[in-house]
Amino acid sequence: MNYWVALQGFSLGATMIIPIGAQNAYVLNQGIKRHHHLTTATVCSFLDLFFMSLGIFGAGAILSQHENVLIGITIAGIAFLSVYGFQSLKRALRFEYANDSNASSISKSSRIAVILGACAVTVFNPHLYLDTVVILGSLGGQFNGTDRLAFAVGTISASFVWFFTISIGAAKLSHILSKPKAQQIIDMLISAMMFVLAFTLTKQLYLNHF
Repeated sequence: MNYWVALQGFSLGATMIIPIGAQNAYVLNQGIKRHHHLTTATVCSFLDLFFMSLGIFGAGAILSQHENVLIGITIAGIAFLSVYGFQSLKRALRFEYANDSNASSISKSSRIAVILGACAVTVFNPHLYLDTVVILGSLGGQFNGTDRLAFAVGTISASFVWFFTISIGAAKLSHILSKPKAQQIIDMLISAMMFVLAFTLTKQLYLNHF
């Protein structure tokens, strides 16, 4: 395996994954709650593995040729990010958080519900298709044979490392991050980022297609 190509893949994968988005926010929140957080990280990592592999090994080039599909994905993504941002903002403004003293009494969603949530924030995330599939796919498509495989291994490794890092890190710091005031600040930041991403996608859609 060409480790230099794998390192390039890891670096590029990290630049696509690390910026805060709906997927990262969900993993972070499950880590703070210490509620099936490793399951969440696992699901998001394997979904990225699937879609990154699709992009690098051919689907990215096919998707980039269908402009109407990309427009539809972008519009759906704008709506999804806007709703996610509004929900986070509503929680922050209403201060809908449990105190540490009674947090254990709050009913938690099942593992299946957590898995479905992880699938939703991944599959309905427009950047999964616009960045992960199309951009990484086009970059990976420049390599041949074992080099393309090395590039794929690098990008996929970045996903696993990142999601498990923020999941375990949030769980370790949950005694601080789970405090109502900290949760309110996190939700405000997440809301702001979701609206910024939605605005950026809207601007790109208008400039590129209208």
